[in-house]
Amino acid sequence: MGRPLQERRDTDVTSAGGCGAEFGRLTRVVVKSAREAFVDEAKVAREWKALRFLTMPGLAAAEEQYAEFLDAVASTGAEILSLPSDPDTTLDSIYVRDASVVCAKGAVLCRMGKPERAAEPEVQARAFTSWGVPIAGAIQPPGQLEGGDVVWLDDRTVAVGRGYRTNDDGIGQLRTILGDTIDELLVVPLPHWRGPADVFHLMSIISPVDRDLAVVYAPLLPVPFRGALVDRGLSFVDVPDEEFDSMGANVLAIAPRTCVMVEGNPRTQAALVRAGATVRTYAASEISLKGGGGPTCLTRPIGRAPTA
Repeated sequence: MGRPLQERRDTDVTSAGGCGAEFGRLTRVVVKSAREAFVDEAKVAREWKALRFLTMPGLAAAEEQYAEFLDAVASTGAEILSLPSDPDTTLDSIYVRDASVVCAKGAVLCRMGKPERAAEPEVQARAFTSWGVPIAGAIQPPGQLEGGDVVWLDDRTVAVGRGYRTNDDGIGQLRTILGDTIDELLVVPLPHWRGPADVFHLMSIISPVDRDLAVVYAPLLPVPFRGALVDRGLSFVDVPDEEFDSMGANVLAIAPRTCVMVEGNPRTQAALVRAGATVRTYAASEISLKGGGGPTCLTRPIGRAPTA
């Protein structure tokens, strides 16, 4: 496991090594356990349909799967910061990535495109403040922005998906907050795919795992964005069609070419290994597949070691 919370030092994201790129060695990460998000069987039974989970998660199995997942995440020695249970949040709050974005200035509080998740950014803000993480800004109405649509290609280049959860106003506000801490913000138009009710973020189709390597689902990757990635020197691990719904494209880099992914994606996993990656998998039926959130969704990195 990572350093216990009570032993942490009050450091901001920049002194922790920054966390712009998605692939530096993980040093500090926010999570919310299955127990703290799901609370009890009654809450799960009450909420899962309204939140559009595929089927009702089992709490005991979810806790077992989460422990396996967290063990993989903590294997870098990362400090694990755990969000507490909160009566204003739902089962979806296990997917901590979406309620905030972290940059060199601190945390940017999102404004959720899914109304049922509206309380999550403020809940995270209270925790960030208690941990000494500065709040760089917050997305205001009519802006919408979810963290799953924000992908850092390096410390000064960010791609943002424009879809049903993130709108133009939200992207514009994020650009203003980031200011001169970035060199480029790429807006990536997302497809309709399965419609506004579906969970679909930019990180549903791309996961950088090193400076020059990304896991992608090519059929949904916009051509101009793909070209921009190629121009930046990236090569791709292509997810086959049969492994897209099982979240083959949602891969968490915990260090360069060291990855955590949902089990049951053997072709994508083998391709990553051929590309020189080390891969850990976790059983994910209750905490990922039923709710539509893979390993990147289950984590909000706030510190990564600088990369060369």
